Amino acid sequence: MAEISKMIPLLTKAPDFNLLDVVSNKHTSLMALKSDKATVIMFICNHCPYVKLIQKKLASLAKVYQSKGIQFIAISANDATRYPDDAPTHLKAQAIENEFSFPYLYDEDQSVAKAYGAVCTPDFFIFDQHLLCVYRGRFDEATPGNQKPVTGADLSTALDAILNHQPVSSDQKPSMGCSIKWR
Repeated sequence: MAEISKMIPLLTKAPDFNLLDVVSNKHTSLMALKSDKATVIMFICNHCPYVKLIQKKLASLAKVYQSKGIQFIAISANDATRYPDDAPTHLKAQAIENEFSFPYLYDEDQSVAKAYGAVCTPDFFIFDQHLLCVYRGRFDEATPGNQKPVTGADLSTALDAILNHQPVSSDQKPSMGCSIKWR
């Protein structure tokens, strides 16, 4: 059964974190990674069909916006004991296979997902240069089985507004995906 994102209040301050990057095997923090333009924080995982549907397009879209100074950070918070496909070794393989150019962090105790109000995978948040939330919602309207093309349009529209020094529209649609697998 699909879960719908919680849609935290706009202008919520991004909570800091210090998590393991599954690719580099080093800990890193939001303060070390954030961009002075905008930072996209997304909760994803390896096994979710909603994530699998968008991950190739997400990887290519991230590269485009990273070249413009936007930072992308992926976090997986699923309980890897009950969902072994979401263990750090499998997340690393996912990152390599999909050519993720962004850090992929593991939130083992799930405290970061809770602090962000993340409830599903994928769940997207964009924070401005002051780390205030200006977007929370979906990647685009594609979901498994609805036959809509994967475009990243909703996320791209918000990022384009930021890059053009325009306000991000408050007309934002919640993300839909698999529930985060809580302990």
